Amino acid sequence: MGTIDRDETDENLIGRLREGESQIMDFIMDKYKDMVKAKAGTMYILGADRDDLIQEGMIGLFKAIRDYDFGRDASFKTFADLCISRQMYSAIQASSRKKHTPLNGYISLYAKPYGQEEDTNSSLDQILESTKDRDPEELIIDQENARIIEEFIETGLSEFEKQVLELYMTGMGYVEIAGILGKDEKSTDNALQRTKSKIRKFVDKSMNK
Repeated sequence: MGTIDRDETDENLIGRLREGESQIMDFIMDKYKDMVKAKAGTMYILGADRDDLIQEGMIGLFKAIRDYDFGRDASFKTFADLCISRQMYSAIQASSRKKHTPLNGYISLYAKPYGQEEDTNSSLDQILESTKDRDPEELIIDQENARIIEEFIETGLSEFEKQVLELYMTGMGYVEIAGILGKDEKSTDNALQRTKSKIRKFVDKSMNK
């Protein structure tokens, strides 16, 4: 068995693994465990136990190593990120502890989804923005308003729209959401825009009664 160079590409390492160097599996699993932990932290708000998510993420990582296709897939890191996220989200959906929506009083209305530019029209204050003359501080969602909005989301959105919203609220953009849900990017983006519009209209109506 050869030595492992930490600067060696993942693709080369996987090639060696498939040629019989079984110790490389442990090396790659260890290399990406911090990615798994970080992703578990972002998806924790969907209601699953963090340790369970880490375990599911490691399963997703194992599957990524096993299934990576040099000719079809992007870089291994990108493929692994997708497999880890998909495995975690599947576990969350299967869990009876999964919340209907991550909207609650602890989520900042002004946070930008991770990885998106500051000038994108997707921060939560823009999703839930009410009338222009309303003081932004009044938009902080208390527990009662959160309950009302959760009820609307449960009854007023399609299943696909709810899935998109759940993942969006973890900080993902529509491209990553599309990959996890196995949908095309255009329909996912359309669902996200439609969901934001529905919620915005509902909040406007509720706050202006």
